[in-house]
Amino acid sequence: QVQLVESGGGLVQPGGSLRLSCAASGFTLDYYAIGWFRQAPGKEREGVSCISSFDGSTDYADSVKGRFTISRDNAKNTVYLQMNSLKPEDTAVYYCAATRLTIATMLLGLYNYWGQGTQVTVSS
Repeated sequence: QVQLVESGGGLVQPGGSLRLSCAASGFTLDYYAIGWFRQAPGKEREGVSCISSFDGSTDYADSVKGRFTISRDNAKNTVYLQMNSLKPEDTAVYYCAATRLTIATMLLGLYNYWGQGTQVTVSS
């Protein structure tokens, strides 16, 4: 059974950090590009970051550039999202997703598998 499970969310103060994990089971992440997305209440789901399976190239939304870092550990079948200098506007449910494409893309419709999401709340 193909499954993606996110973890690492929680409540953090502005300026704080969190590291989200996306663990895969039932398939090998090596051959999939992975994306992180988020959805805030009343807003559409948006792309945050992605990483290719081909050469490890990455892409970030402008709103998180310089603060978030995506990485993958194929040996652990896990992808991470390190989030630093968090802001209240980063509050959302964060989802990871996998696509059979090798390129890094933040087009939601190209993703085949989705996790259930993990809540990130940035508040003092």
